[in-house]
Amino acid sequence: MSDPADFSSFPFFQGPLAQLVDTGGPVMVVLLALAVVGTVTFFYLMLSGTLYAPRLSRQLKHTLRRWEDNPNSVDPRHLRQRVGFRDRMNPLFHLVTDTIEARWKRIDGHQIRETAARDAQHALEPFEAPLKIIEVIAALAPLLGLLGTVMGMMEAFSAMAATEGRANATQLSGGIYEALTTTAAGLVVAIPFAALAAWIEFRLRRIHKTINSTLVTVLSVGENTGSQPEDSAQIGERDNAGSSGEQADGYDITGKQRFAHATG
Repeated sequence: MSDPADFSSFPFFQGPLAQLVDTGGPVMVVLLALAVVGTVTFFYLMLSGTLYAPRLSRQLKHTLRRWEDNPNSVDPRHLRQRVGFRDRMNPLFHLVTDTIEARWKRIDGHQIRETAARDAQHALEPFEAPLKIIEVIAALAPLLGLLGTVMGMMEAFSAMAATEGRANATQLSGGIYEALTTTAAGLVVAIPFAALAAWIEFRLRRIHKTINSTLVTVLSVGENTGSQPEDSAQIGERDNAGSSGEQADGYDITGKQRFAHATG
């Protein structure tokens, strides 16, 4: 029966990996595991971002232009019926249509802002946990390398103490080499993941800015014009009125402050 501590007996730890594990010891196994977890997390985050990240699509830009020109020409029910697969997976599309629908229903402006802020925060939540995992790996890897350095130096001085200070360079080289190897491996793992974490955070900030500017565009139409779009029933009542000339009551979003931050 093989020794459980002998990692080279596993098929995965063969060739160069077996040499790294033999040289770096248990700390090297942990560093390799962190590298695998971080790589899988990164690809998962990229796949999730491709499918579910809020984005300002061409159709959404066209809808916003129509909304700014004439709010009455934008019907959220028709938008949901004509939406394609990509926009159906786009959280920003649902944020815009829900906000426009709330304006149609004459919901209080403060409540619209609170609902939009909550929904925008929920749209970014799936990306926070993978980013945190990558940040933790980038922070832990150098510390684990330092731990391997300490363990290697302890082994070297232990060999020296066993020979009462008469240890030669060959006896000390194993521990020192282990110390240097784990330190280098910790930095090799930490540096790329630290760069990836910074890049992902930058991308999330841009998505956050896109969500804010889009919702500001939707909400500022009512503030600038002092009116809200009329639904089909209101338009029909106005047409039936004929010579009465009465129009639907205007609607102002409560307060003069623009929706500057959708998610915070």
